[in-house]
Amino acid sequence: MPEIKNIIKGCLAGNRRDQELLYRRHAARLYAVCLQYSGNDDEASDILQEGFIKIYENLIHYKHEGSFEGWMHRIVVNTALEKFRSKHNLYRVDDIDDIPEPDSAPETEDYSGLEAVDLLDIIRELPPKYRMVFNLFAIEGYSHKEISQMVNISEGTSKSNLSRARIILQKKVNLYTGLKKSVVNG
Repeated sequence: MPEIKNIIKGCLAGNRRDQELLYRRHAARLYAVCLQYSGNDDEASDILQEGFIKIYENLIHYKHEGSFEGWMHRIVVNTALEKFRSKHNLYRVDDIDDIPEPDSAPETEDYSGLEAVDLLDIIRELPPKYRMVFNLFAIEGYSHKEISQMVNISEGTSKSNLSRARIILQKKVNLYTGLKKSVVNG
């Protein structure tokens, strides 16, 4: 931990080497967070860049209590939320019924061929409102009350969006695993 304190001190002093070192050490992990909340790589890169600007600007407020990585994570998630709130009226919500069903439903829910990266890609395909609520609830662990305040929706809307996200994800995972099995078996 003493090394991170020195890096933070250097960043506060405007030392470009320490700023670059901080970025290089944490950018990949924080970019993965950005990908969870964005619709594409360009948007994730924008969130990461804005997030790091906020991290540098707010380093003076970091109290060296708790995890520094957790502190940065919260800033990046909040940056993604701000971006979402500024654009959420521009998105249309796809109807669950528009998602095609696989030709045949798997006899058992065997997701052994599903990699983590595949699941993240499927989550990124969710409509933005559903993706935001799903990530905040299922990945970040926020309650529906907290989500409703963060995203400026009612608790009921948060619950509904989560439920619809889960239904969409289930259909997409079944479609994906059904297609993968037919390629392997076909």
